[in-house]
Amino acid sequence: MKKITRNAQGFFNISFILNSKDFSVDVSPKETLLDLIRMLGYKGTKRGCDSGDCGSCAIIMNSVTVVSCVLPALYADGKEIITIEGLGDVSNPHPIQSAFVEAGAVQCGFCIPGMIMTTKFLLDRIENPDEKTIKHYLDGNLCRCTGYIKQVNAVKLASSKLKNIKNRKWR
Repeated sequence: MKKITRNAQGFFNISFILNSKDFSVDVSPKETLLDLIRMLGYKGTKRGCDSGDCGSCAIIMNSVTVVSCVLPALYADGKEIITIEGLGDVSNPHPIQSAFVEAGAVQCGFCIPGMIMTTKFLLDRIENPDEKTIKHYLDGNLCRCTGYIKQVNAVKLASSKLKNIKNRKWR
């Protein structure tokens, strides 16, 4: 692993993969991963609490869900990161994204990117989670619009959709 060094301007050069694209950027030691992701044009990752409590900024880094608002951007060095934009888009949505829409789990949309990323993390590990497990995984994602019933139903629907796909990891 390479040693990250500070340049004359006080920045660090890091390299990482974001949504299957290679990046090499200079970051400030105080810059958060959320700031970096958004600066690179990926606006689906939302800023909510800035304390890691709401889950709106959840991403997948090296196959693990993390909240990007509290992680220094330096942590991205050498990592592979997936944001909501890396799953699918309007013309080719990921089955999890489709399930959230079909279940009516998308209201204002602010918390949904984090919930979908957390759902992907869950379903990559547990093919058919029970309701208690789903609630446990979604516990770190706050929604101010609903009672979470539709989101839980969306995870169940996504699980069902993914069973019909040979490669469960989709992308």
